[in-house]
Amino acid sequence: MSNAGDLAKRVEALEIQITHQDAAIEALNQVITAQWRQIDMLTRELSRLTDRIAAAEESIPVAPGSEPPPPHY
Repeated sequence: MSNAGDLAKRVEALEIQITHQDAAIEALNQVITAQWRQIDMLTRELSRLTDRIAAAEESIPVAPGSEPPPPHY
């Protein structure tokens, strides 16, 4: 009878542990999902800002001294 009681206690302890692990896994999954959403948003924002910087750099006039001399020099 003692072996059956010990076995039942061990099974119950394992079931409790699995329940806690399932809850922890679900919480971690929610965190990872939120982080991926944020990474996607930041990636799009970075791309948009990179495009804006490139467009701004193209619109800046070049200083006369920084241009290469014409071919006839």
